[in-house]
Amino acid sequence: MLACPNSGFPQDFSRRQIGMTLIEVLVAVLILAIGLLGAAVIQLNALKYTDSSRMTSQASFIAYDMLDRIRANSAVDYSWGRAEPAPASIASASVRDLDLHDFEANILGFAGASAKGSVSVSAGEVTVSISWDDSRGANRPGARETFTLTSRIDDESRGAQ
Repeated sequence: MLACPNSGFPQDFSRRQIGMTLIEVLVAVLILAIGLLGAAVIQLNALKYTDSSRMTSQASFIAYDMLDRIRANSAVDYSWGRAEPAPASIASASVRDLDLHDFEANILGFAGASAKGSVSVSAGEVTVSISWDDSRGANRPGARETFTLTSRIDDESRGAQ
């Protein structure tokens, strides 16, 4: 009779495992799913912040456009606030009225009815402010973003006219 020293163990014990178990596959799928969810969250945040940045850039363009118009017609007082409607754009309107009408139309076109703008002129210094709803970018309802541009204008042209 042959004596077998490993008689209490199955004979397949010495064979190596081939392939993966179901648990290993499920863990790998779980890790992959968590990674994909993280990538999706990062992509959504990137879209949100890109939109907020686009709004700031657009406000910058509008403010610089208004500042250039004021410099071109610096003898006139351009002080205006969004609380009052911009002058109507009619054929007999002055250049100032047309500029302020365009400024208001640009603000409303880029950020909607909740946007506000103002122009203040004081002692040769012009401040152009544009404010809009940025609740999407800030993750808070009612959050507002404001772009303010301040510049000096030439006093000599004011006195010459």
